Amino acid sequence: MAIVLTLVACEDDSAAPAAGNAAAERPTVPQGSGFDFLVLALSWSPSYCASEGKHANTQQCGASRSHGFVVHGLWPQFEKGYPSDCPTDQPLGVPRSLSDSMLDIMPSTGLIRHEWKTHGTCSGLSQKDYFKLTRMAFEAVAIPGDYRAAKNIRSINPDSVETAFKAVNPGMHGNAIAVTCDRRYLRDVRICMTRDLTGFTSCPEVDGDACDRKTAVMPPAR
Repeated sequence: MAIVLTLVACEDDSAAPAAGNAAAERPTVPQGSGFDFLVLALSWSPSYCASEGKHANTQQCGASRSHGFVVHGLWPQFEKGYPSDCPTDQPLGVPRSLSDSMLDIMPSTGLIRHEWKTHGTCSGLSQKDYFKLTRMAFEAVAIPGDYRAAKNIRSINPDSVETAFKAVNPGMHGNAIAVTCDRRYLRDVRICMTRDLTGFTSCPEVDGDACDRKTAVMPPAR
């Protein structure tokens, strides 16, 4: 069942803008193909940095960096399984100008290039439209205030993180979101969305990978 997000403009005639401006004011969502739905994976950056230690990407985890939830990726997904590294007539390398434009939400050039090669090539979109869709998906999901840039280390029940996301995102039901762990760290919040970003969608296979720990560590954002 698709639930309308705030990203979609109101279609009540009484509140609609003048006909000449209506199309211009509605954001155009790039329409991908060749998959069933999308998974927006939000990574708690401090967990990645702590877990990877000296092997962590310095662009993301350097001493001057302070990130909370960032985009791990936007993944085309089938009801069962997912495509990856698809044949494409698009270049595999991402131009510096395009990757630089994404660093505010994906703070690693290497990650941006990897996500395009592994997942973006399976979206049926150009590079420009794939990363436009990635940003639109990120902006369509509200991050709970307590998790925007937590300054203290905490031990937390992953279920409570899921509950917090559902509370600030109307229509995000339980099997449309999964919180994952890596060893003792809380790592990703994976949110299943329709291809046109008009709602959240059930994804039992993704939900099946949710963390089953009672508590997980969330290191602080510096």
